[in-house]
Amino acid sequence: MGPTGRRGRPRSEAADARILDAALESLLDRGYDRFSVDEVAMRAGVAKTTLYRRWPTKDHLIVTVVARLQDSVPVEYTGDVRADLTRYLGEIVAGLHRMRQAGRPATSGDASAGLVAEVAAAAARHADVGAAVQAMFHRRNALVLTLLEHARERGELHADVEPEVLFDQLAGALYYRLLVTGRPIDEAYVDRLVASTLRGASA
Repeated sequence: MGPTGRRGRPRSEAADARILDAALESLLDRGYDRFSVDEVAMRAGVAKTTLYRRWPTKDHLIVTVVARLQDSVPVEYTGDVRADLTRYLGEIVAGLHRMRQAGRPATSGDASAGLVAEVAAAAARHADVGAAVQAMFHRRNALVLTLLEHARERGELHADVEPEVLFDQLAGALYYRLLVTGRPIDEAYVDRLVASTLRGASA
């Protein structure tokens, strides 16, 4: 085989999409504990070996599903940084609630972090899963930081505002409430959080 040749069978994007769709459906239905890679393979209509070759454990597959969900949330600067941040954080909160409720009845009243905590634990268990989680957040956060840079360049934020620190305050508050205190994260809280964080940063 020449230097430009490819080894093995090329990955099928269509198969990957079917697998990830099936994994999301199974994850939301069954939650982390009852999530089965073998069941996902059956739902997706692929051989188990095909799936395990791509994702060796369920943690690897779940993190890919979560990253796909994150990537579906748009980040857009419209010229109103408060509105843009409130909209984006609202989308993130909706996704966190969806993950938290995975595998549970809608009326369970369980305030634990659920799947969000399991993903954090998986990142601690596997170095490569941890690297994937960090890469996911690095990629997503870069978009938000660019939004904040645009706001600073247009004079909405003080020139000495550090976008990374500002966003840490916002995202950190959400995950603290979700993972530690269990306090509600609703639309009103997001509004107050963004307003309070921007109060000292707005030009």
